[in-house]
Amino acid sequence: MDPSLRVFIADDHPLFRLGLKYALQGQGFEVVGEAESGSQTLSGCAATRPDVAILDVKMPEGDGIQTCRELIDTFEDLVVLLLTTFQEPALVQAARLAGAKGYLSKDTEASLLAQTIRQIIQDPQRDWLPVVQEIPHLTPRELSVLKLMMQGLANKQIARSLGLSIETVKEYASSAYRKLDTNDRVSALFRAQELGIL
Repeated sequence: MDPSLRVFIADDHPLFRLGLKYALQGQGFEVVGEAESGSQTLSGCAATRPDVAILDVKMPEGDGIQTCRELIDTFEDLVVLLLTTFQEPALVQAARLAGAKGYLSKDTEASLLAQTIRQIIQDPQRDWLPVVQEIPHLTPRELSVLKLMMQGLANKQIARSLGLSIETVKEYASSAYRKLDTNDRVSALFRAQELGIL
């Protein structure tokens, strides 16, 4: 654990900032500053010179993508990570072009976030962002089947819920699996979550 890593947090939700601050401190990082907007982040990073800046994608006065770009232009060695509730491929690509080194969900556990930060610091030249892929088009019925699967329902229960035969439910499921490039329920649900479909 490297206690010398200095982190700056930017998010327009005070409670989220507080939780993230405690989580990072619990993982051995020093939180040197906080901000709730893009403009505050720029001035805050100039004053504190952190090793890592963690930004929310959606912020007032300069969103996370724009702020990331400006930070990278100003502080060459600064590592910027984006935290978001939006897992859209277009945003991942925008983050990559802005110079972000990481793009993680706000649901990411503190230990995984800490591990990611340390890996990026150790190998900053590697592209740590998710691979951007086309999101497959699922029909409303395929989506309904996946959502009910996500709730833990068996095919028989899904069929009853949607007023379909079990065979028809299996056909919709198979079609969704194929479009998601998976072979089974678990991997299909994982993939759909990864792509932000569910």
